[in-house]
Amino acid sequence: MNNYFSIGKLVSVFGLQGEFILKHSLGKRSALQGVEAIFLEVRKNSFIPYFVQKTSVKDHEHVFIKLEGVDTKEEARKLVQTPVYLAEEDFKTQTASSAPLSMLGFSVQDKQQGELGVIEEVIEMPMQVLVKVTYKEKEMLLPLNEQSLIKVDKKQQIVHVDLPDGLLDIYME
Repeated sequence: MNNYFSIGKLVSVFGLQGEFILKHSLGKRSALQGVEAIFLEVRKNSFIPYFVQKTSVKDHEHVFIKLEGVDTKEEARKLVQTPVYLAEEDFKTQTASSAPLSMLGFSVQDKQQGELGVIEEVIEMPMQVLVKVTYKEKEMLLPLNEQSLIKVDKKQQIVHVDLPDGLLDIYME
């Protein structure tokens, strides 16, 4: 089973030949160079591969993308707002090391509680980043901001945090 990592979604149709604008959170300008296929989550937890015909950079968070087998504006329109995933190998080569998304799969270590779990999802908000972790069978959203984040150890793949008092208690009740 492959591991798939969410990078964004198809936000709109471009042109008449079934091209899309893909909004991504890879943290850098990317034309998805070397990526042969993206995976679309058409239904919950079903990742359908679509082969990439061509791509070009629009700006730092958008890419024009043409997928094999999607040749009309109408076919493309059916896939707008569909979440886009990359296979693990492609994800690692495409993500900027400074992008919050690059912390997917890292473990979270709290100053008081110790090991909390593995980052399953990264949600970028205007003033902070939230990471989803499952701790003691409870799903938690933990804030990563200048108050809570101590350091990110990329070598060991550990995010060190000092969470606010009482935050974990809210989830444990």
